[in-house]
Amino acid sequence: MEYVKLISSNRDFAKLWAAQLVSLLGDWFSTIVISALIVSYTEGTGYQGVAVSAFLIARLIPPLLMRPLAGVLADRFDRKRLLIASDILRSLAVLGLLFTTQGPEYLPLIYVFIVVQFLVSSIFEPARNAIMPSILYRHQLVIGNTLSSVTWSAMLAIGAITGGLVAELLGIQAALLIDSLTFVVSALLVVTIVIPETPRSDLGQELRKVKDKSQRTFADGIRYLLKHPRAAAPLLVKMGLSITSSDTVLIIYGTQVFVLGDQGITSMAILWAAFGFGAIIGPLITNHFSDGSVRALRRLIIIGFILMALGWLLWGLVPSLEFLVFAVVVRAMGGSVNWTYSSVIIQQVVPDEYLGRAFSLDFAGFELMQSIGIVVIGVLIDAAGNQSIQAIVFGAALVSLAPLLIWARIVQWLEKRESHALSVSPELAAGG
Repeated sequence: MEYVKLISSNRDFAKLWAAQLVSLLGDWFSTIVISALIVSYTEGTGYQGVAVSAFLIARLIPPLLMRPLAGVLADRFDRKRLLIASDILRSLAVLGLLFTTQGPEYLPLIYVFIVVQFLVSSIFEPARNAIMPSILYRHQLVIGNTLSSVTWSAMLAIGAITGGLVAELLGIQAALLIDSLTFVVSALLVVTIVIPETPRSDLGQELRKVKDKSQRTFADGIRYLLKHPRAAAPLLVKMGLSITSSDTVLIIYGTQVFVLGDQGITSMAILWAAFGFGAIIGPLITNHFSDGSVRALRRLIIIGFILMALGWLLWGLVPSLEFLVFAVVVRAMGGSVNWTYSSVIIQQVVPDEYLGRAFSLDFAGFELMQSIGIVVIGVLIDAAGNQSIQAIVFGAALVSLAPLLIWARIVQWLEKRESHALSVSPELAAGG
């Protein structure tokens, strides 16, 4: 299998992948237990929806504000050292969450430690994505990013189930302690990675003109993207898929509608696992219809948006937990396809010296739109009540058509532009 072949033939990528695997496993441990803890602390208060949304917002807004600095750091400084420092600091932040399990009076402290953890994470992800073209060859980018996306999804499925079981059997403290230790293991793996001075993918060599790293400002990165719509377009994909965030709705369904286990931990674990499974199979299926070209990946993103809209529609029709699991799988398939292929496109068309800032903006757009969606859904749930959750889901299905139509138009415009440029000058077409 090509994924196994990549891991066995590229030791540096294998280590980066293993670091991602163990840290994500712990992340989903804590996500499940902290969600359940917040729901239990706010039961009967009338602001459960807002409290859950605030938890999700605490994971999004601080990184969003940090993105301009994070992108510049990833392009100016040693990316490997940034990953190691990020892992160590995140381990300490998760340890701090142990103090919040003593009672409802510690609810505000949960948000404090979550903010710290994800502030640091905002540095980790752009640096990790920017490293991948350095340790992967061009023909390995699609496979490497698919494996990275599938790993996130698999750890969502495995971590959700395992986290639920650990919390039920050993308690919330044990799950948080495991999460903290996974970051330590991740840091130890990153230490052993060797990153070549020249990216193995050989992308953007002709544009690598900035020698003085002090000149690599955030504004400089924005100017580059504005001049190259081919590079800027994929930054809109994660924004589009996050407009209708499923996180709040999924937690409410798991803890209020189809409740299994103490505080809905079991039902949430099942739904997060379903989301993870859908995210795994999405890109694995669509890869069979891709030749790895930017043109093919753009068109497959259209299919991803269609799957997302269909998933929301099915979600609104659910009569049972089993049917909801199927709807969540479909919704997750589309989101995973779009996440994976937008990242590959960025790595293929953006030069190495701009990759940190490009991915920083990419994640910032995602976090901004998801934050807006989470707040809106949380307020609607508290205002209308859980009995109106179905109407909210149907509204999400309708809204999800907007990014589908917009992206289809963008693809049409880019293909027309590139065809014209190619007819005039092959070099102009390649430059974006």
